[in-house]
Amino acid sequence: MRFMLMVKGTGYSEAGIKPGLEDTAALEAYRHSLLRAGVLVAAEELQPSSRGIRISHLADLEHASPALIERGPFPLEQGLVAGYTLIEVETEDEAVDWALQMPVPKSWNGFELELRRLEDNSGIVKDPKQLAMQADLADQLHMLKKG
Repeated sequence: MRFMLMVKGTGYSEAGIKPGLEDTAALEAYRHSLLRAGVLVAAEELQPSSRGIRISHLADLEHASPALIERGPFPLEQGLVAGYTLIEVETEDEAVDWALQMPVPKSWNGFELELRRLEDNSGIVKDPKQLAMQADLADQLHMLKKG
């Protein structure tokens, strides 16, 4: 099962203020422990919403309305995401255990973390390398059938 741990934005993250050195070291140690356990898929920090763009598609069935494009910053009350960690684990309880181990930046006076399970799209191939390998294999099989 894949889960996304979403770190919600704070006044600090929206101001572009990075956690202190001690907090950054704790986060790196946490990510290394995820990596050593073989559960880390990805981990990224997002830039403040002031650097973001929101695109809204309005439902107007009578008229074809264009998308509404809005440049940040966006209000914190809208549940902004400051970063995420994507993990692959066996159970939801294991995901919760990893989420509870994420260090809280002391210099930020805390933060909120949301844990969400990703849909299982195992039938969908997304990795370009895997797509290329599949194409090569198909070519080789085609040549073998000809020969």
